[in-house]
Amino acid sequence: MPRRTRSAEKPVVVIGAGVAGLVAAFALASKGVPTMVVEKADRPGGKMRRAPLQSQSFDAGPTVLTMRWVFEELFAEAGLSFANCVPTRRAQILARHAWDESGYFDLHADVSRSTEEIARLAGTEEARRFTQFCAQARGTYQALEHSFLKAHRPSMSALVGRICTRRPADLLAIRPFETLWRALGRYFHDPRLRQLFGRYATYCGSSPYDAPATLMLIAHVEQDGVWLVDGGMFRIAEVLEQMARERGVRFRYGSEAVGIGIDAQGACGVELRGGEVLPASSVIVNADAAAVSLGKLGAAAKAAVPAAHEQPRSLSAITWLVHAPVRGFPLLRHNVFFSRDYAAEFSALFGARQVPSEPTIYVCAQDRGADAGDSPAQGAERLMCLINAPADGDRPGPAWDESTSGERVFGMLERFGLRVDRSGASVQQTTPRQFAQLYPGSGGALYGGVTHGWRATFQRPGAGTSVPGLYLAGGSVHPGPGVPMAALSGRLAAQQVLENL
Repeated sequence: MPRRTRSAEKPVVVIGAGVAGLVAAFALASKGVPTMVVEKADRPGGKMRRAPLQSQSFDAGPTVLTMRWVFEELFAEAGLSFANCVPTRRAQILARHAWDESGYFDLHADVSRSTEEIARLAGTEEARRFTQFCAQARGTYQALEHSFLKAHRPSMSALVGRICTRRPADLLAIRPFETLWRALGRYFHDPRLRQLFGRYATYCGSSPYDAPATLMLIAHVEQDGVWLVDGGMFRIAEVLEQMARERGVRFRYGSEAVGIGIDAQGACGVELRGGEVLPASSVIVNADAAAVSLGKLGAAAKAAVPAAHEQPRSLSAITWLVHAPVRGFPLLRHNVFFSRDYAAEFSALFGARQVPSEPTIYVCAQDRGADAGDSPAQGAERLMCLINAPADGDRPGPAWDESTSGERVFGMLERFGLRVDRSGASVQQTTPRQFAQLYPGSGGALYGGVTHGWRATFQRPGAGTSVPGLYLAGGSVHPGPGVPMAALSGRLAAQQVLENL
């Protein structure tokens, strides 16, 4: 891409104040680049939402931080300490899991502790295979950290070339052509453990039966550190905004971008609803990439991103926020209640495009710690309950029953022994329809395109586009969804802006 002459009077305009947009703005401002962020909402965060309910405040999006090094590097480059700016606590227990009312299984950050727990749950041979699985996950992560995660949208051939140049044996570790479910069958004979680690596919909104085995690297990521953020995940967005403001970034909330101006040299401005046009030296779009390819930011920019239909949507969700007393099941911060038929669950989600009759349920008990014995005082506590759903929020004929799905989910939790006293409590439900409204072009998908098959990873657009001066950032672009991945995409976008100014 040819270098463009930047006018000192024109800032880089970032559309969207999600994590990727905030990181991009912070990184640019730290290098002295004039930057402006426009956001249609009244606060930063994007999918890292803070939701009020009664007198309480909930994390209504991501609930944990992994790959903390991404933020540590970003802050260090600006002469700051992430640990000082955003206090965190490391979780010793990653999550509590249940398959029925008979008990639960805790997965620990410490591999030896998890190995002991697996031996008690499923026997010593299964525990031995777990240690082999962890070694495989570590090898997969190490093979991809520099050659993929930190690279500018690598192709399969480029990825293979990088790996072969450094460590050819690593090609065996990444297993791009094998599904996660099949690979897990090599390590786990107990269906409960296969189901537990198969859940990693849902971290990127996909099915373990179709997602590539490379996703087992998530096991290593979690063992390397899962962190709880003091004040909630939204605190990261607040601090990023504060640090960016201190470096001169201007923020305009309640300002919806509806078009991107393009002239002979490339992207040159952003049009806001109401007609105002903001001149720009470059534009970074922190939104679902489909919003660009569907023309939601103007016809001129539409061709900059491949057509959205080339990559099917990832999963959406239905969530319930409730502040109520609970009893029975001994909750930790993170809890997973599995369906009895995992195959049927994903067949419903991706085949019939329906909410499963018996979904897997995630419960984040936000007043509890991540470790045993760290429980709140008696009384009401904040819960976020979540099930997966098809991303059909912009299509006619809802594939879910909004009036009864909540009753079904809380009824299932009672089967596990968890009773949530909702009498007199307010409950806030969010469905794919609301997510589609919050994130234009997504249909409610929370992770961009679905990661099914080895090609899917390389179908995500990178930071650069075919239009000079127009860049992409966010969970729908390379390297993928999730807080640290979105942050990496913001850094990659900022790097390309700097290289091409």
